[in-house]
This record gives sequence, structure tokens and C-alpha cells, in this order.
Amino acid sequence: MKRVLGIILGGGAGTRLYPLTKLRAKPAVPLAGKYRLIDIPVSNCINSGIEQIYILTQYNSASLNRHIGRTYNFSSFTDGFVEILAAQQTSDSPGWFQGTADAVRQYIWLMNELDVDEYLILSGDHLYRMDYSQFVERHRETNADITLSVVPIDEQRASDFGLMKIDDSGRVIDFSEKPKGDALKAMQVDTSTLGLDAAQAKQKPYIASMGIYVFKREVLKTLLTEAPDQTDFGKEIIPGAAKDYNIQAYLFDGYWEDIGTIQAFYEANLALTQQPKPPFSFYNEDAPIYTRPRYLPPSKLLDCQITESLVGDGCILKECRVDRSVLGVRSRISAGAVVEDSLLMGSDFYQSFSERQGEASAPSMALGIGENSTVRRAIVDKNARIGKNVKILNKENIEEADREELGFYIRSGIVVVLKNATIPDNFVI
Repeated sequence: MKRVLGIILGGGAGTRLYPLTKLRAKPAVPLAGKYRLIDIPVSNCINSGIEQIYILTQYNSASLNRHIGRTYNFSSFTDGFVEILAAQQTSDSPGWFQGTADAVRQYIWLMNELDVDEYLILSGDHLYRMDYSQFVERHRETNADITLSVVPIDEQRASDFGLMKIDDSGRVIDFSEKPKGDALKAMQVDTSTLGLDAAQAKQKPYIASMGIYVFKREVLKTLLTEAPDQTDFGKEIIPGAAKDYNIQAYLFDGYWEDIGTIQAFYEANLALTQQPKPPFSFYNEDAPIYTRPRYLPPSKLLDCQITESLVGDGCILKECRVDRSVLGVRSRISAGAVVEDSLLMGSDFYQSFSERQGEASAPSMALGIGENSTVRRAIVDKNARIGKNVKILNKENIEEADREELGFYIRSGIVVVLKNATIPDNFVI
């Protein structure tokens, strides 16, 4: 895998994950109590023996830069690196990245300086564990110009993905990006050819692209230079190449979830608490997910009731109840509080005892969840201050609402408390 360059697409403005992307790039959004989204593809690369990795991004990249710089440092005796390539103005490219393919095109001159044979292109907002070496080996065995990693998918979600048809050899013969209506029906295939049984094939009659590609080096260079007006891999580059190039499909049969929306992000995080076995597990010694070492103390639980939950490092919980929730690093929950079906991202820092004591006259300013407050079906971003007797319940079942002036949004019925927001005592959402 020394001849493979990993390229991770950091995404655009992250509008589907807003407001979690209000102050950070999409790949820097916290995940599972202690990780960031970017840790998934980077860790998969490292575990697969791919140690030359570029990350392309252009929005709110300060926290992403900080995380990458503090987490991924290879020995000076290796060629390994993880570097961020941000959008920049040049005489040839005076504008921002216009799409996934355009982002790679603007830096293809730099990538061509590396002595590699293939480019592995990945998305930065998926949750999965994958050995890319098997993916690349299949690409080489079939002498493919491009290989796409694919999953069988049901009709309900099919229109959100690029769909394809393949022949008996696995070659892609038709491609359609996010089709609707009749165009969607036309992309149905017999997925039993991928190894599914009859029942599974009936339930999942579509083949969806995971947004993971391997390109031969010269093929990618040719496609990007010959069609400078094509800016997106899924919509333009790959469909346009289907006629003249050998495009192969590689079936991935593990857990994979696109977590690019608030609802998908929320559900994927809470699914980690499922018993007896969650769909995705971070407990894998052979393929660990790496992240920044923070050197935090163990979490402290004082007379708490906790069921089916993940608790990050350095948390302080006192006489509270937590059910089916994920608590991020340095989370603090006060006496009498209840947290259910929620994701707390924790805090970037601790308040000292004297600071918290000094705020006794205004306890809503203390970090964390205040006394006797209830948080249910919510995402509470970092450094939020929830006062005493607050009720975050969305009792009226509102699906969408923008209340930035009050410190929260509602997306798909999920309350999202903004980073650094303050919710005063006795407030009800």
C-alpha cells in the first residue's frame, strides 16, 4: 500500500449538519464521545497500510487543523503524513473548490509529485471500518481504471445515493446520481448476483456508491484535465467515464452509515449504545480508531444510574440518571438531572471549583447540565451551559425550527443546543 495516496474529501459548508458545522468543518464534528468524524477514514487508511494522506477542506478549518496537527504525527524515519490542503487562490484557480472533483483538480499538481500508482478517494462523513488494501487489490486484479466501493440498499434510501448497474464481471455499465421517480425504478437490479439471498435481494434491489473510489494515477489526471468544467465525481466524472474506461464495483458487506445529516448523525451515535451488540464497535484491537490523546482523568460517577450509555473521559456525574446516551469528554451533569436518548459533546475545558462556586448566584452559567434538568432526544454541543430545572423535551413534536437567538435549533424533531450556548434556569424547549 506504499504506492497508494489517500485523499479525504472534507466536504463543503456542511449545511445538512448545521448547526454542528456553524463553528467547525464537517470532518471536525465530534463523534462517539471522544472522536471526530475525520478519525474514521484516517484510521482506516493507517490500519490498511496507507500512510500518505491528504485532507481537502475549505470551510471553518481551524479546529480540524488543530486536531490533525495534535493527533497524527509519523516518525521522521517514514514517508507517512496526514496533511490538510485548504482551498486557495492561484493564477490557474482563482476560486474556491467547486465540487469534489474540482477540489482534487486544484491540487493534482502536488499529488503528482508523489511516486504512487493509485489515488484512493474517500469521504469524511461516513462511519464504517474497512480494509482498503483488499479494495485496492481487487482494483489491481481486474486491471480497472476506476473501482467504486458499493453496498446494496433499499428503495427508501436509494434516491440519496449514486446508483449503478453492473454486468456479470462486476463492470459498471450504467450510473445515475441520486435518481428520482421513474429514473429510480430504472436502476433496480438483481442484487443476488452480489451474494445476497433472495429475501435480502428483494429488500435491497439497488446498488449504491459509497463515495469511495480508487483511480489509476494517469486515468484520474486525464479525466480531470480533459474535462475542466466537470466539478463532481459522482455526478459528472464517473458517469462520463463509464463508456470509455473499465469501471469496476467492489462489494462492501460491513456496517456503513452516511452521517451527513443531523438525524443520521444522531441515530448513528445512539446506535453505539445498543445491547448486546451495536452495529459498529470501537472495540477492535486489530483495527483501532485513532484520535487525539488528551490525557484526561477517569470519569467520576457519584451515586448515578446509567443504562446503555457511553461515557467519555474526564466526566463528572452526580446523583443523575442517564439512559441510552453518549457523553463526550469533560461532560458534567448535576444532581437530579435526567438525560435520555441524547448526545452530549462535553466541554473543551474544566471550570475550577472556585469558578463554579463564584457562579452560585448565576448557576445557569456553569458548564454542563444543571440540577434537576431534563434532556431528552437532543444533541448538546460543546461548552453548553444548561441551567437548573431546564426541560429540553420538544413536547410539541416540532420538526424544524431556528432559534439561534435562544441558543438552539430543531432538526428532524431533534433539539440541537449550539456550541457555547447558555440555556437559562427554568427554560422549556
